Amino acid sequence: MKNLFSILFLILFSLGAQAKDGYELWLDYQPISNPQLRNEVSSLFSGVYFFGQNPTFDIVKKELAISGLKLVNQDPVFRTERLNPTKLWLGTREQLSQVLGLQQQVEIQKLDEDGYWRGPIDFQGNTYYAIIGNKPVGVLYGVFDWLKSIQTETFNLKSEKSDYPKVKLRMLNHWDNLDRTVERGYAGFSIWDWHKLPGYIDPRYIEYARANASLGINAVSLTNVNANARILTTDFMKKAKVLADLFRPYGIKVFLTARFSAPMEIGGLKTADPLDPEVISFWKKKTDEMYSFIPDFGGFLVKANSEGQPGPHEYKRTHAEGANMLADALAPHGGILIWRAFVYSHEIDEDRHKQANLEFVPLDGKFRDNVIIQVKNGAIDFQPREPFHPLFGAVKNTNLGMEFQITQEYLGQATQLVYLAPMWKEVLDTKTYSPSSNSTVAGIVDGSDSNQKLTLMAGVSNIGTDRNWTGHLMAQSNWFAFGRLAWDPYLSSEEIASEWIKMTFGQKPDSNAKIKEIMLDSHEAAVNYMTPLGLHHIMGRSHHYGPGPWVEGGRADWTSLYYHRADSLGIGFDRTDSGSNALAQYAPEIANSWSDPTQIPEKYLLWFHHLPWDYRMKSGNTLWNEIALHYDQGVKSARKMKSTWDSLEGQIDPERFSHISQLLAIQVQEAEWWRNACLLYFQTFSNRPFPSEIEKPEGDLEYYKSLDFPFAPGIRPRW
Repeated sequence: MKNLFSILFLILFSLGAQAKDGYELWLDYQPISNPQLRNEVSSLFSGVYFFGQNPTFDIVKKELAISGLKLVNQDPVFRTERLNPTKLWLGTREQLSQVLGLQQQVEIQKLDEDGYWRGPIDFQGNTYYAIIGNKPVGVLYGVFDWLKSIQTETFNLKSEKSDYPKVKLRMLNHWDNLDRTVERGYAGFSIWDWHKLPGYIDPRYIEYARANASLGINAVSLTNVNANARILTTDFMKKAKVLADLFRPYGIKVFLTARFSAPMEIGGLKTADPLDPEVISFWKKKTDEMYSFIPDFGGFLVKANSEGQPGPHEYKRTHAEGANMLADALAPHGGILIWRAFVYSHEIDEDRHKQANLEFVPLDGKFRDNVIIQVKNGAIDFQPREPFHPLFGAVKNTNLGMEFQITQEYLGQATQLVYLAPMWKEVLDTKTYSPSSNSTVAGIVDGSDSNQKLTLMAGVSNIGTDRNWTGHLMAQSNWFAFGRLAWDPYLSSEEIASEWIKMTFGQKPDSNAKIKEIMLDSHEAAVNYMTPLGLHHIMGRSHHYGPGPWVEGGRADWTSLYYHRADSLGIGFDRTDSGSNALAQYAPEIANSWSDPTQIPEKYLLWFHHLPWDYRMKSGNTLWNEIALHYDQGVKSARKMKSTWDSLEGQIDPERFSHISQLLAIQVQEAEWWRNACLLYFQTFSNRPFPSEIEKPEGDLEYYKSLDFPFAPGIRPRW
């Protein structure tokens, strides 16, 4: 009770002191304390000139007004003349052509239409600081980057910087339903209030667009991939148009999910066969109508023939035939068709790891040029750790896009702090050895290795109506990290974490170092207490909350036993040539190395090998002891994260400190739950004692198996 009163006091105190609750995200713009930097920035705000006018520049002006007051307590002065006393120039390359040298114009032109250059320009004896883009949106991105450099105190008035996005489409996928529920959403309801649209515009829509633009995110799919055909009706087009109009000045295009059976559900047809003339006509008319409302509509995202969703297979057609029919409807408008590769069927007697490759590799080269196959980072389903999806490297003549999951479906949901950039980087940096010996997943996604021109990185959104947007305040870092990696897949996890921490918590070197340590350690900690050494898909059924290695019954590939295959002889899924042979879907360099349990990285060991409990690990421990030590280390790491955070009391504002401290306490409890439940369960097969150096699991296995969560996020209530 005493602790409860302490927490309430901290919250009430913080509210009275204008505490930060996370709503402003990384766009907090805390006052500059460095005197030199403050003077330089103040001088630039004292005279701002725009070369031209357009809606995107109006957005830039608003951002400068917000940041000027917060950073230096100064309203920016917008000049109507470009010469003195102007200090800051903003415009496109064409607009500034008279003041740029020919060589400088050529260099900026090479930066892609979303690229920008910023730095000092000497003109008629005076020096101006300029932010220049090839298009207005490039200026917007350059301004956000400049403001970030101020927030992180890396701005140098005399230095130049140029940058451009390495990936063309940088997209958030919202799994939001029309009734405002969110599939795998852990931060409240959907921010899209379809009932009140188009008449009422929630101010959060603008804040959402600002945040995305600050990261260079340029596309959003508004609706769930388990799609509702009603989103394609005229009434909902009018609603989507409002959002598209709002997002356009921020450089963001709207996409919608298309339900493959829409011709039957809203078109009155008796079939959705993609080769049927009436079906083709339905989609052409529907697409034309969409563009009449949204001229720059991005296109459709489709989940088909997966987990009960309708698709071309019902009509004995291929994924290529289904995708191409929709792509042809979009092509005259410049639209893009994104087709998800997350397809598997319990009717096919094959390892689920193999099924996407079995479906799509034979179709390589048969998709239209405006089709992108959106591939999850791993072949199962956003597990805490997965080896990269074998489609990356196996498909050579089809556009492939990456799909990451920002929302933490399998990583503790919104109760746990898990910084995901290290997991994503682990995948992006992995060598595929195909199409060349130096190819990486990142090189295929951005086209530098695959030579594809249409590139995509998509992230399943973790955004909802919670005041701090993401449920767990620290989960904002994953939205941020996704945007940064979609812009540049070669950035490091450490660099991104440093940026986010400084922009969120300010310039506090000691506390920032501790926060960074927590973030960078968090993913490995979660893997250890959830699914170490390549274990996977052992979570609770349906809600995916907490451990469930005992889940069985019903569809085999929705059970845990299908994946861990624990028995008295050992544990793990044999995917070598003596098992499912899924390894053969990778390049020979990988398949040959990973087929040997002594050569495969041990983090993937049980993903590809079924090994005896007494198998000797590189550490010298038996496999059983190594599993137990990893689970126990995960708990210890979670406790250390909590201890490190609690040492920051007084250095972090009370509301945010309390919010994160309470959730870290839950995370410690859940780490212990995972360890205890999994080790007690697996011990029933290993029949071996726990190693003496670990903290022994508490409780009784039957207790953990009896836990029920009928109202956990992510599932429908059972009435």
